[in-house]
Amino acid sequence: QGQLVESGGGLVQAGESLRLSCAASGRTITSYNMGWFRQTPGNEREFVAAIMQTGYVINSADSVKGRFAISRDNAKNTVYLQMNSLKPEDTAVYYCAATLYWNGKTTQEYPYWGQGTQVTVSS
Repeated sequence: QGQLVESGGGLVQAGESLRLSCAASGRTITSYNMGWFRQTPGNEREFVAAIMQTGYVINSADSVKGRFAISRDNAKNTVYLQMNSLKPEDTAVYYCAATLYWNGKTTQEYPYWGQGTQVTVSS
């Protein structure tokens, strides 16, 4: 059974940057479309960005557009989320997910999930 393991979260100040990583084991991400979601307490998991097998990127909501960028390194079996100009409202648990569906933006379309990494942005 494959695993997805997120890392790179932490506590930063507003305006700073973080890069999240999602390393896959037991599963080759080359065959998968990969996504990042985030969740705050009491709220549903929110789509952030996705990158297809081809490298095609589905952009996230306007709240992160232009600040966040998803990328993948198939040789390292890893997906990244570069987050710049962080804001307190970006505080959430960030999850990596994998799917064979194309252009997925909903949690139902992603059957494989990591355990999440906490990102906290202080003002």
